[in-house]
Amino acid sequence: MAIKEYFTPTHVYFGEGAWEKAGEVLKAHGASKVLVHFGGGSVKRSGLLGKVEAKLDEEGIAYVELGGVVPNPRVSLVRKGIELYKSEGCDFILSVGGGSVLDSSKAIGYGVYGGGDVWDFYCGKRKVEGTAPVGCILTLSATGSEMSDSSVITNDETDPVYKRGVNTDFGRVKFSLLDPMLTATVSKYQTACGATDIMMHTLERYFHQGYALDFTDQLSFTLLKEVMKWAPVALEKPDDYDARANLMWCGSLSHNGLMAAGNPNNGDWSCHQIEHELSAEFDVAHGAGLAAIWGSWARYVLGTDRDRFVKLGEGVFGESDPVKTIEKFEAFFRSIDMPTDIKGLGLDFDEAACRKAALGVTFQDARKIGNFKVLDTEDIFNIYMMASGLK
Repeated sequence: MAIKEYFTPTHVYFGEGAWEKAGEVLKAHGASKVLVHFGGGSVKRSGLLGKVEAKLDEEGIAYVELGGVVPNPRVSLVRKGIELYKSEGCDFILSVGGGSVLDSSKAIGYGVYGGGDVWDFYCGKRKVEGTAPVGCILTLSATGSEMSDSSVITNDETDPVYKRGVNTDFGRVKFSLLDPMLTATVSKYQTACGATDIMMHTLERYFHQGYALDFTDQLSFTLLKEVMKWAPVALEKPDDYDARANLMWCGSLSHNGLMAAGNPNNGDWSCHQIEHELSAEFDVAHGAGLAAIWGSWARYVLGTDRDRFVKLGEGVFGESDPVKTIEKFEAFFRSIDMPTDIKGLGLDFDEAACRKAALGVTFQDARKIGNFKVLDTEDIFNIYMMASGLK
């Protein structure tokens, strides 16, 4: 049996007010000038950015700002960040925002260290061999990037647009300041998208071929149940600390490798690959795209290993019928106003659109995806057709 590694070096500070340690922690890491990276301006409007920068001032740490990160973060802004970091003589990157800001920050770190074209790392031409140091203040519970090894970037400078990811231990940030109350102002839609993304990170790892460590399975079931317990509370009571704290910690643990620990591989990840084509081309919210795809994927691959679905249903719902288990997950997604098909994303796919998307996933029939069930272009086409109500 293959040896599986588990490596999570990020120093986490968790609890209300954790962001206040920004200056202190950056100083401890030897930072003297920081690139403060953030999104569309909400951290400015809320006053958080100014408060964080005041903490840097207290420690005598200089900084330069780069805002403008959008969902499905763009390589064009990453390139600007790399040049700004270099021209300003920065020695640390502080991500203030959600997963998109973190993904962009990690990409800037790779580009600063590696030189050349940063997109080379995302299209597979080069491997990441190091990074400029990155830390984060998290404002959205969703992607788990605050403890994960992953970064996903959209290339908005190509036609068609490509969305690609890099997984490397260099992507694990130096520290994460996790204050659950910073997520209290997140919209209901983005809270629901985040909860879905957290669940999908766990489900992607749960579905794999080969030996499955029962203890890790039980951790996965507990995490899924906790998200389904606390997401509705957060939607109803945005300021509820317990709801926000539990969702935030579930998000971190869902994607830091724990949900695959002891298993021979990291899981399936087909749904993420299939969804990436939707969010790259149509800029849909990642969590919503995953919810729209998952049920069709699950039905398509059900015959691969029904027992795996039985165990999932019994562990999460006390349900032994795999079909009903799939339906129960979809019912939960609908209960938090997530779509369960492509039409629910506001997209009207026909057969040609399904074929185009499937070819995009497989890089024009040059690769296959998946681990639980290996999928080729025709398989992915069939899943898109099912998710579009055409099959």
